[in-house]
Amino acid sequence: MKVVIIEDEKITARDLAQTIRQLFPEVTVEKILGTVRESIAYFKSNTSAELIFSDIQLGDGLSFEIFPAVEIDIPVIFCTAYDEYALHAFKANGFDYILKPFTNESVTAAINKYLAFRGRIAGNTLPYRALEQLFSNRKGAEAGAVLVYQKDKIMPVSVNDIAFFYLKNGIVGLTTFDKKSYVVNKTMDDIGKMTEPLFFRANRQFLVNRKAVQDATSSLSRKLTLTLSVPVPETVTISREKMQQFLEWLTQR
Repeated sequence: MKVVIIEDEKITARDLAQTIRQLFPEVTVEKILGTVRESIAYFKSNTSAELIFSDIQLGDGLSFEIFPAVEIDIPVIFCTAYDEYALHAFKANGFDYILKPFTNESVTAAINKYLAFRGRIAGNTLPYRALEQLFSNRKGAEAGAVLVYQKDKIMPVSVNDIAFFYLKNGIVGLTTFDKKSYVVNKTMDDIGKMTEPLFFRANRQFLVNRKAVQDATSSLSRKLTLTLSVPVPETVTISREKMQQFLEWLTQR
């Protein structure tokens, strides 16, 4: 069996490769990849791997971005530091994981599970697709969650709990209704697509949740100034050109 490891921590990747070889001598670790970009380039011309062990958060993005870009159908075992709540959600969606730091027992169990079920994998939803659907690419009030970064962790934050997204100095952040702020590894355009129609692109800097809008005040310049239910770093304005669109959106349910 041929295995590829996607892990940006070199020591962790080396230890995982050694553990797999020791526990399953018949397994060949074909390649260790460290970034989203490197992985996409590799899988465009190498599709012989039968199983992938992948970290979720890599130095240049999330590993979810790799698989749709190359359209490969290779099962993935995630090596993750998610808390137990998220892990239970992962299992409910039919994929496997190794909780860091991994052990001989967890690696053995994951590979044995793959060996036992690999004949049933074809035609079923693969692990990374279930995970991606769990946390992104949904619309409106059913938009699911956005992955956010806090130190060395990534966590899902429910879209319904987010008051606004904010762009500053090229970095996208969000603030929740309970006034917590996080960094997001997505563009404002991408976030706008996945959160509409619950969120409105007020201007280049702000995407606001309908539930966060308390009122709108008209100015002499015929712009609207919004008052949100949570503090904002700058004044949120709606241009004259977008005013009618905003008012129509505000009345939707």
